[in-house]
Amino acid sequence: MAPRAFITGISDLTLTADERAFLREARPWGLILFKRNIQDKDQVSDLIAEALHELGADAPVLVDQEGGRVQRLCPPHWPAYPSGAAYGRIYDRDPVAGVAAARLGARLIAADLLPLGINVDCLPLADVPVGGADAVIGDRAYGDTPDKVVAIATAVAEGLTEGGVLPVLKHIPGHGRASADSHLTLPVVDASRATLEAVDFAAFRPLKNLPLGMTAHVVFTALDPVLPATTSATMIGQVIRRFIGFDGLLMSDDISMGALSGSIGERCRAALAAGCDVVLHCNGNLDEMQAVAAEAPELSGAAARRAAAALAARTPAADIDLGAARRDFAAMMQGQFAL
Repeated sequence: MAPRAFITGISDLTLTADERAFLREARPWGLILFKRNIQDKDQVSDLIAEALHELGADAPVLVDQEGGRVQRLCPPHWPAYPSGAAYGRIYDRDPVAGVAAARLGARLIAADLLPLGINVDCLPLADVPVGGADAVIGDRAYGDTPDKVVAIATAVAEGLTEGGVLPVLKHIPGHGRASADSHLTLPVVDASRATLEAVDFAAFRPLKNLPLGMTAHVVFTALDPVLPATTSATMIGQVIRRFIGFDGLLMSDDISMGALSGSIGERCRAALAAGCDVVLHCNGNLDEMQAVAAEAPELSGAAARRAAAALAARTPAADIDLGAARRDFAAMMQGQFAL
């Protein structure tokens, strides 16, 4: 049977009997891990193997491993990586060096993830922050101009892909202008459509061919004065699919975040009705997981095509001398990070 149109989290370091049954019976398309699921390399590998036994060997396993403030796999078992802004600072001095550092950093992250069984990283960001915006994006962003963001985001996507890990473009169509943290409340952006198209949306257009993307829980009043992009058919149809031209698998950001309203089931229905291919539910609450599963249909039609195309985009990791690569990266980053 086909998988269902959602990605799920789980509660802890090992699967409970109820979670094993849920993965087997509800058939989510993929699994996402958080710090609560991560202890050391053997534990993560065992957890993923156990989950894939229920989901099927081909299921995607996701994580948010950006570096900086957003890093689920941390020292001492994994290296620390810089925030996106660190690549931007190098780029300001030397664009070629900044792009090279970003590509190599992402390649090394992929080398950490793939041996564990993690084959999707929720990276790169193409968000373009502006003055006065909430700090939720902040130093996660690569720069404050579309051209700079595109150059570094492209390099990050290439580095992950070279390491056998699929990238996820986020947060479409842009979270950099938001004046609130969507984990907590709903951000509303009042910029004009012309400004958004020239800056915020423009950073995503050159990245439209990436296989996976994640929406922003942000209202853009110039296009839809009420609904955030995740649940807005206007934003998904007119902006994400048409203006940006993204035709990869579109997942919602986490539907348990504070920006969205209504029950978990209502949020799931709204995101799918607006045009998300799959919904992302992260908190590992089994009751909520079951509510999502009850609303998520089997993948079919365009969503199934995009899901298949994303999985087909995975390639074997290219050969790399990890010791030499880590030394090179440390030198690029001026020895700031323990690699």
